Amino acid sequence: MQELLLLLLPVAAASGWFAARKSTRKESEARGCETSPVYFRGLNHLLNEEPDKAIDAFVEMLEVDSDTVETHLALGNLFRRRGEVERAIRIHQNLIARPALSREQRAQALLELGQDYMRAGLFDRAENLFRELKETKLHVKPALHNLVVIYEKESDWDACLEVAEELESITGDKLTLQRSHYHCELALTARAAGRAADAAAHLKKALSTYRGCVRANHLQAQFAASQGDFKSAIRTLRQTAEQDADFLPEVLPEIVANYRHQGDLDGLRDYLRQVVDRHPGVGAELALVDLLIEQDGEAAASAFLAEKLAEAPSLALLLRSIELNARMPEQQSARFLEGLRPHIRTLLEARPLYQCGHCGFAAKTMHWQCPSCRRWSTIKKRHACDAEA
Repeated sequence: MQELLLLLLPVAAASGWFAARKSTRKESEARGCETSPVYFRGLNHLLNEEPDKAIDAFVEMLEVDSDTVETHLALGNLFRRRGEVERAIRIHQNLIARPALSREQRAQALLELGQDYMRAGLFDRAENLFRELKETKLHVKPALHNLVVIYEKESDWDACLEVAEELESITGDKLTLQRSHYHCELALTARAAGRAADAAAHLKKALSTYRGCVRANHLQAQFAASQGDFKSAIRTLRQTAEQDADFLPEVLPEIVANYRHQGDLDGLRDYLRQVVDRHPGVGAELALVDLLIEQDGEAAASAFLAEKLAEAPSLALLLRSIELNARMPEQQSARFLEGLRPHIRTLLEARPLYQCGHCGFAAKTMHWQCPSCRRWSTIKKRHACDAEA
């Protein structure tokens, strides 16, 4: 509410100024008496925190002429930001219909109306307006940015490529990563249609456009695996993981599956050992546990889990360890569960006990004022932590 009132203050000021200027220009006391009460009524609504009534009063007072175009644009923008798209559309359509608008003013109104249509989901109408702006050479950059958004929502990837290249030539910004993703989308479309050669060509373009495109490498590996070339799939997936370790959890299950399809369990074991040493906590530990059970038995897998729990406890490792030792004799199981106690305590101590109900900031100690959003008395103890304690 306060933000809306602050937005209305400039509108009110502009309305009063335009009304006074118009009154002076016409030198008509009667006209001044007619508009002044409307203006003060709008101010009264504004002061009483009645923004809807204030807006209606200001719109009623303003007539569209060369002096009030900016105010109407501001009001339309305000309606759109509030979600009242129909009112914004009416204001901007009314502006465009005025023959007295300058070329620049009409272009600004077209841009605003196009954004109204986008907000309303009328993408075809918005597209026509943005294309018209592009042809007039006015507000071309925002028009192209909006066209990219529309084509992405419509999955028109060829059009996305076309507009992205235009944006690059106009702004000088490099959109190579963006364009490489468009080629990846086209590759998926071609593959779904059974056009394997086109799919491969688009992936090649994706990598030539942006050499570091993880997604293109990932898709190449998936295509190779689907054709039974598991060796190439493994090599490409491993390169992808080395290229950006943050994507390792995403590709690791596929690496494991391809090693197993190839029947190379020893190679898989060596690779998982490397990943566990270099990138702990990405899921390689659990995959290695399954492999140790197959090759060395449950005792070896249990010993490995105990070692990893001592190094860095995690809920996933705890759960897998409990599942693995569920069939132990009662006495041995009791000793095992007692051994889990320090690991569980470590995990509990590491978790935040308090959380801000406004912004989600988490903390281990109580703060009366949230360090993140600076609000008071919004941090409270998490209920889950009470149960865990």
